[in-house]
Amino acid sequence: MPFQWTGNARNRAEQDISASELTVLIVDDDRFFREMAAALLDGQGLVVVGDAADGAAGIEQACRLRPDVVLLDIQLPDLSGFEVCRILVDAGLQVVLCSAREASAYGPLVARSGARGFISKTVLSPQELTRIIES
Repeated sequence: MPFQWTGNARNRAEQDISASELTVLIVDDDRFFREMAAALLDGQGLVVVGDAADGAAGIEQACRLRPDVVLLDIQLPDLSGFEVCRILVDAGLQVVLCSAREASAYGPLVARSGARGFISKTVLSPQELTRIIES
């Protein structure tokens, strides 16, 4: 069972979320990163609505929650983040890939993934994620 962050995560159907707030789903196999990213992103115009620890759970959560953006780790234990990205983009969802590595480590795969962009885990911030989504 994937880790379920229980902080301030909200679901649009259950809470009154402003139309100006972007909802985010975090998909990453590192529980500490999911918790840290959720704490960092929740607020300042972003609402973390859930998380998942692997690609299959990420796909299920994304299709169920329909967040505005999925923050998706490239290195997952069951599926490649690039595989998950293609599935989510084909389902009409926006994806921002993330990794502890720099985008250049993946060569042309990031550019061909269909993702809105890439963000290194070392520079993750609400402002940077919002900038990528709005560009």
